[in-house]
Amino acid sequence: MFAGKKVIVVGERDGVASPAIAACVEAAGGEVVLMATECFV
Repeated sequence: MFAGKKVIVVGERDGVASPAIAACVEAAGGEVVLMATECFV
């Protein structure tokens, strides 16, 4: 699904953090080009 795609990952501090999402994207063949964990209130 992500093979050959470049992905921007935005995680949420109290939810799923960006490193966890990035690991899933990379496992699916995607390339993470920007990763950030933000706090949305």
